[in-house]
Amino acid sequence: MERRKFMKKSALAGSALPLAGSFMSFNSQQNTNTKNSFNLKYAPHIGMFENHVGKDPIDQLNFMADLGFTAFEDNTMRKRDVALQEKMAKTMQDRGLEMGVFVAVFLKEGHVGSGDIGKREEFLAYCKQSVEVAKRVNAKWMTVVPGNVAPKISMGYQTVNVVETLKQASAIFEPHDLTMVLEPLNFFNHPGAFLTESPQAYEICKAVNSPSCKILFDIYHQQIQEGNLIPNMDACWDEIAYIQIGDNPGRAEPTSGEINYKNVLKFIDSKGYDGILGMEHKNSKPGKAGEQVVIEAYKEVDNFK
Repeated sequence: MERRKFMKKSALAGSALPLAGSFMSFNSQQNTNTKNSFNLKYAPHIGMFENHVGKDPIDQLNFMADLGFTAFEDNTMRKRDVALQEKMAKTMQDRGLEMGVFVAVFLKEGHVGSGDIGKREEFLAYCKQSVEVAKRVNAKWMTVVPGNVAPKISMGYQTVNVVETLKQASAIFEPHDLTMVLEPLNFFNHPGAFLTESPQAYEICKAVNSPSCKILFDIYHQQIQEGNLIPNMDACWDEIAYIQIGDNPGRAEPTSGEINYKNVLKFIDSKGYDGILGMEHKNSKPGKAGEQVVIEAYKEVDNFK
């Protein structure tokens, strides 16, 4: 009897071994990504990898860090609940993620070209609010867009109005060592925007003459608006404080469009750029497979050395 019991237990144990092996194999297949060591500070955003880890922002931040990304940007951070801002800030600090831009003032909030004092005060109020958010999440840069062109007002006068507003905004940011980055937008996605080209942004930054007023060079926007990417970046390099990425057409990850990102990134690296490159684009393909395409695309274009 004892021998029969022993044989039965042995048979059951033997039948369990293939199952255990299958389970281990299944688990190993769930995490196919190894931690990458990128040459530059690419910054994903919330939603970019949610098919891998779900919608929770904290889980997404941890996944970004697990992949080897060392930065993060969040356009909507100013509008998030304070408790979530604080929780995200702690996660970023714990995981070594540097906070990139969030939007301080965008098109619908920033129509200051007209010289309307009420619009200027509204613009400056958003700037003051953004200081508190920046402190909370350890941000250094905030995106600012000075609205649309004002009808029936000469562009020269509009430029003066924008410069004066930005001088007052700089006075808000300077004591806190914060920088607003002006983002020129392309005519196709944002028809009627006041700020559209890098030379225009360069001229405005020189007129404001503040360390708190610099350029956000969005490669996607400027490929559409003006092209000639590397020479234009080089020409206004001393005023560029932040860069964003997106391929064209489609505004998706590098390698999905026409831009030679490997050469562009090689140029950026050659300038000694130590800032953040925001991944401000969609995924070209849906689902988890599309997210994997994004990861592989950055591994490919980062191999520029």
